[in-house]
Amino acid sequence: MTAMTTGSTSRADANRRRILDVALTELLRDPDASMDQIARAAGVVRRTVYGHFPSREALISTLVDEAVQALADADAHARAGVSDPAESVARSVLALWPVADRYRLLIALAQRTVTVQGIRDRLAPLRENKVRLLQRGLDEGVFASPLPAPALAYVHEQMLFAVMEAVNDGLLAAQEAGRSATVAVLTAAGVPASRATELVAGVS
Repeated sequence: MTAMTTGSTSRADANRRRILDVALTELLRDPDASMDQIARAAGVVRRTVYGHFPSREALISTLVDEAVQALADADAHARAGVSDPAESVARSVLALWPVADRYRLLIALAQRTVTVQGIRDRLAPLRENKVRLLQRGLDEGVFASPLPAPALAYVHEQMLFAVMEAVNDGLLAAQEAGRSATVAVLTAAGVPASRATELVAGVS
């Protein structure tokens, strides 16, 4: 590969990264932001944006993929070296929440464009990790639920989406949402509310 080709590739990658960063900011500010608006904010012509993303839906889909990867990274880091299932869940949700909060308006927007099933499909690897963790907690008696682990993982996932919607609708303060969501997830898994509250206070 020649130096010229390498330079062109680097510029293209930098442009793509800038478009994604600006698009996230613009879409969080205005969920109806057009490709023209995003191009202007990024300081590029519309053709450049379309050269990287053939449609607004493709751009949003890429942002959702990045959000899901950020969630997966936060989850893995938070659970590393933690043996207690309840503490693992608490640390995971507390770590996921700042990432989810950053992207919550995007996720609400994506539900109109990517489809809920598309988001669920993207979250599958993260959900599989949660299922294993919940199953271990159920087996060890740390958790108690009439639901099997895979169904309980879906409940937890939908609870977090619901809390994000509550914040979006002004029903819950964003600064309280992370801890509240974590306590809610733990109690849904059968952890007594007093224990869940104590655990969240200890790890946050």
